[in-house]
Amino acid sequence: MAGLELLSDQGYRLDGRKASELRKVQARTSVFAQADGSAYLEQGNTKALAVVYGPHETRGSRSKSLHDRAVINCQYSMATFSTAERKRRPHGDRKSSEMSLHLKQTFEAAVLTELYPRSQIDIYVKILQADGGNYSACVNAATLALVDAGIPMRDYVCACTAGFVEDTPLADLCHAEESGGGTSLALALLPRSGNIALLQMDARLHQDHLDALIEAAMTACKGLSKVLDGVVRQHLEEVSVLIRD
Repeated sequence: MAGLELLSDQGYRLDGRKASELRKVQARTSVFAQADGSAYLEQGNTKALAVVYGPHETRGSRSKSLHDRAVINCQYSMATFSTAERKRRPHGDRKSSEMSLHLKQTFEAAVLTELYPRSQIDIYVKILQADGGNYSACVNAATLALVDAGIPMRDYVCACTAGFVEDTPLADLCHAEESGGGTSLALALLPRSGNIALLQMDARLHQDHLDALIEAAMTACKGLSKVLDGVVRQHLEEVSVLIRD
């Protein structure tokens, strides 16, 4: 990452944020009546839509079902118009398959799958606009959709990215910061327990810097958990008002 380009001498980033400052997060739940749970989330200029179906009986081959817990099926995709490239992105491409696997691993660590043996939970996530932190936005949107579907979890799963500019760790990277050539990582956290659901790094990093980068991402995730909790509580208040009326 070119430090002079991405971080000013006064400590401000390209979009005016301080190093540890999160992008603005806006979200709402129950955006699709047909699904069991759904959510729309904006994390900066990255926009994600998540839909949850289930728990339901395992579809297809019975060999896929597990006798002691639910199977979590995740599918990730990007809208054709989500980036400036306008490139057709088939559902089965390598990047989408890899992201789907990461999402599956993340939510297997959080959802209480043992409550639903021999069943399946489907999580579909689509990036509508990409500006960095796609995985993070997907996790945060899917968490809200799972809560909306009433599926029990150990905790909110919150995800955020972090990267280095010179010796300064930055939280919640935008696309320009992610593509700046430096090391970045994506981390999904269960905030109350402090357990890491998934940690992904795309380049080598000196061991001396790893702790600072993880700490920056974990602090950001804890901040995001308060935002997601606020979204859930606001939705509950709106629903309770409608019921009373």
